[in-house]
Amino acid sequence: MTKDYDLIVIGNSRAGAYAALAATYLKARVALIEPENLQSNWLGQEALYNQALMQVGRVLQQVRKAPKFGIDSAINYSIPDTAELEKQLVKQSGEVCRDEPWQVGEAEKEDIRTYLSPLESTAHFPTVEIPDAMEWAEMVVSTCSEATSPAILASFGVDIISGNGEFCRLPHLGFVVNNRRLRARAYLIATGSCPEIPDIDGLETIRYCTPRDIWKYVDTSKGKVIGANLTDTVPQETDKVTKPSPQGKPKNLEETIPFQLQKNWLVVGSTPNAIELAQTLARLDCQVTLAVSEALIFPQEDAEASRLVQAQLEAEGIRVLTQSPVTQIKWIEGKKWVQVGNRAIETDEILLATGQTPNIESLNLAGVGVKFFRKGLKLNPKLQTTNPRIYACGDVIGGYQFDHIAEYEASIAIKNALFFPRWTVDYQGIPWAIFTDPTLARVGLTEAQARRRYGKNVWVVRQYFKTLDKAQILGETTGFCKLVLRRNGTILGGLIVGANADELIGAIALLIRHKIKVGSLAKMPQASPTMSEILYKTAQEWQRQRLEDNKILQNLLESFFNWRRKW
Repeated sequence: MTKDYDLIVIGNSRAGAYAALAATYLKARVALIEPENLQSNWLGQEALYNQALMQVGRVLQQVRKAPKFGIDSAINYSIPDTAELEKQLVKQSGEVCRDEPWQVGEAEKEDIRTYLSPLESTAHFPTVEIPDAMEWAEMVVSTCSEATSPAILASFGVDIISGNGEFCRLPHLGFVVNNRRLRARAYLIATGSCPEIPDIDGLETIRYCTPRDIWKYVDTSKGKVIGANLTDTVPQETDKVTKPSPQGKPKNLEETIPFQLQKNWLVVGSTPNAIELAQTLARLDCQVTLAVSEALIFPQEDAEASRLVQAQLEAEGIRVLTQSPVTQIKWIEGKKWVQVGNRAIETDEILLATGQTPNIESLNLAGVGVKFFRKGLKLNPKLQTTNPRIYACGDVIGGYQFDHIAEYEASIAIKNALFFPRWTVDYQGIPWAIFTDPTLARVGLTEAQARRRYGKNVWVVRQYFKTLDKAQILGETTGFCKLVLRRNGTILGGLIVGANADELIGAIALLIRHKIKVGSLAKMPQASPTMSEILYKTAQEWQRQRLEDNKILQNLLESFFNWRRKW
């Protein structure tokens, strides 16, 4: 039977747009379905928006660290002699500037000092104009999203179809959208995911937010994030509801009140999104409590790295509660109280970032023989579902939500879908990063995973950023580089925690991907002073440990030099 398309991509996620565009480069006829009843996936505009506002927090933190470099970041309210003094006074009082220079005497200067004195208390606190920061973030998102916009996709030949649809089996496999049956040789599910809402007693009676919508309802009427005493109305007992709205949130008086940034925030979850946003909120002068159910804030990552990031969060004023699941939420005397582990915590706002759930409910997957779970789809290494003509990629299949991994999966899936299914995914050499401060970046196996697989045939070498001249110059001495190796120098995994970790991890990934041993890295000095020296010094540490472990060679060298000194 004649097919309408070579490939039908279901979902307007970033991975779906990438797959549709890549398929057109291969001269395939492609349709991209944009379901109206599915929210765009996490790997899209919301993630870019969060990353942009995280950068605002990083810059603010750098400004606050300026005094340690000898830079006074305070606002200078010293009194000039002539026109500059009038300019400052006019700026504060709203008076109209005079044409002639204002001659100011000492008595008037003293009066102006008294007038400006209330502002001096905030001189050493840099501020953020939230509306301006959000406008900048929107501009960044708009620029970054342009490459995969519907107009660009359509210009390359992608047929974009908007509407709700589902798979159908009879009389032939197809996808029905807008009462039209579309047929293709293969289908790619890239519908993305939406925030997972945990089952917490009392959650339906209060307002909460997720990483997707945390910035959408922030009150932008308060300009500066500094020292403000913000209050809002809280719902009374009669305003509470017993059933959630279709979006999973209550419709009560609290829904009409914008989020206030300078409040007490409870962040729930141990996902990268939870940790990143907790640190960003704290840097925007919020009081933040982070509640995680596990013993580590990053339960899937290296324990040493997880503890280092946790220590940094606590140093910035974040209250971290580990092994503390959230079990209950109640209104008591007009205040939110949350049961976190064995503690009762009062909070103003709640951010739920416990994970993602795939957008697959409306696709009729069971009707076409596709098996799925709560966290994602069942796939083989070729990214085929249990129906061999249907593939999937991106965060709809579960796991960490990383943009570059989704695009890698899309590249494998479209080759298998358009040609012969012989390509398989290999995540071993793909790095990823969690954009906290310090940044945590990893590739390959962790130390615990390597020891479970290879036992005693594992070496671990590390080097600290404080040994680098560049790190001392930048004031970024927190962190380390760790390499997990076999005794013959094969690299099993790499971990970097510190400044520029997301940029440095790519070199280790390249070595793993091409099976290059660590000895080659030890023979390649890096430019100095640079942060990349951490790689070279870590490889040198492996050489040093290897020499210390070889007792025969040490004895031979000692005997040689003893003989030569007597010769």
